[in-house]
Amino acid sequence: MTTADSSAPPRTGTTSTDVIVVGYGPVGQVTALLLAARGWQVTVVERWPTPYPMPRAVSFDGESARILAAAGVGDSMGELGEPSRDYVWRNAAGQTLFHVDVAATGHSGWPDSTSMYQPGLEAALAARGEELPNLRVLRGHRVVALKDHGTRVEITVEGPQDAPPHDRQLSARWVVGCDGANSFVREAIGVTATDFGFFNDWLTCDVKLHEPREFVPNNLQICDPARPRTEVSAGPGHRRWEFMRLADEPAEEFGSTANAWRLLGLFGIDRDRATLERHTVYTFQARYVDEWRVGRVLLAGDAAHLMPPFAGQGMCSGFRDAANLAWKLDLVLAGRADERLLDTYTSERREHVRHALKMSMDLGRVICETDPAAARDRDTVMIAVRERGIGTAQPRSAVQALTTGLLHGRQSDGQPVAPAGELVRQAVVARADATGLFDAVVGPGFALLTTAPPAELLDGDRLALLERIGVRLVHLLPAGTPAAGVTAPAVVDVDAVYLPYLAECGPGPGGGAVALLVRPDFYVFGAARDRDALASLVDDLHARLGSGALIG
Repeated sequence: MTTADSSAPPRTGTTSTDVIVVGYGPVGQVTALLLAARGWQVTVVERWPTPYPMPRAVSFDGESARILAAAGVGDSMGELGEPSRDYVWRNAAGQTLFHVDVAATGHSGWPDSTSMYQPGLEAALAARGEELPNLRVLRGHRVVALKDHGTRVEITVEGPQDAPPHDRQLSARWVVGCDGANSFVREAIGVTATDFGFFNDWLTCDVKLHEPREFVPNNLQICDPARPRTEVSAGPGHRRWEFMRLADEPAEEFGSTANAWRLLGLFGIDRDRATLERHTVYTFQARYVDEWRVGRVLLAGDAAHLMPPFAGQGMCSGFRDAANLAWKLDLVLAGRADERLLDTYTSERREHVRHALKMSMDLGRVICETDPAAARDRDTVMIAVRERGIGTAQPRSAVQALTTGLLHGRQSDGQPVAPAGELVRQAVVARADATGLFDAVVGPGFALLTTAPPAELLDGDRLALLERIGVRLVHLLPAGTPAAGVTAPAVVDVDAVYLPYLAECGPGPGGGAVALLVRPDFYVFGAARDRDALASLVDDLHARLGSGALIG
């Protein structure tokens, strides 16, 4: 358990750093990279001496791809993943319940879904980490004690016998627990959790085929009450099959190698055609912690939430945790925001995760139906919806707009004013020296998108305030404008995405905005329809950050 003791001095021999990240799986990696790229000294404590060599997650969505690119591995995306292509649900008779084609370029400027080989992703993230001199990774080290002293957090570490003494005791201004489902950090801070009591055992089989083969569809869910089962891409050269354990099947026999090959035979996969790289029985859970911050300790990824795989949002939710937390922690560390800003991490991410988790459970109830009569009713409804065009059998999005937290709201009740909370689309922009996706051309951080030069819309004091916060000014020019003579802060809206969006998203009757303030995690803080509204928008951001360090 943590203890608060602001007067306790650092122990002799304690190594100090800005942030300690506990756990170096994908979420811990992205968290550490985003913070280290902002210049902070980051120390990672990872209990396992080498990375886990087998895949766990097999895909990530477009927003996650954008976050991974921000973490510095965008150039590796084509090597470690491939567009997921199509996703189809069929019933036991082979009838299509629904079919969706995954966009090759989606809302976030990347494929809406990428199938990936997780060890390759982790290797790319680790290689990026080795390029950052202010990121230090202690592998084979385990946290055994944690104390929050109010102004810093001290952890005790057990490591290899030849580890230097100064790695036994570490101190940081903040600690982020990314140490998975069995998180030591979570247990140490004693947070409660909301558990939905949704459990299923599934046998996961990771397979490498001996010869290349095209799968049509590329991702398939068979909603068969006699055996719900799944076949999906697991990245270039890899595939995954999953089978639900039925109520009358002994768990120990269900997870055997012989049973794995027997079930793979349902898809025509045998030892002559493939290598079974890994098989294991997972018990899927549905829960999240109620508080993601206690003092100077925060949780992210599986340490904060566990969800069934049916919406593909487990690892993706962890990446959103990292993106949400990193920029807020950056402002707090720099003295540009009050630490109360970090309370919005809990409120924002908990709502997002609750939505994704409930959707995943809803999908799971449909997929895992084992009652033949109920399955027939399900099939009848879904087929009718698809064939008659009376609606859509496709599941709703697992991601929703932010509805609470650091968002521009009404003065009367504080409720967010649209488009505050929306995830901004990423498209191609250009200026004299660069053409590419917005993030690559403009860079990370807050962005103020305007329809006129920012100096014509804001006074000098507010422009200076935005500069101190690290807001990038972006004057949008219409598509078709020659980019040759365009210099910062102007960019050409090459794909005609941003200016039409501003024209549609202004608050109030009639719409139309002259400016859009976008947070570093790509969600809208707020929009302004004129100069006065923009001044109020900037003032509101200043007030919500709540730091006197920004004044003067």
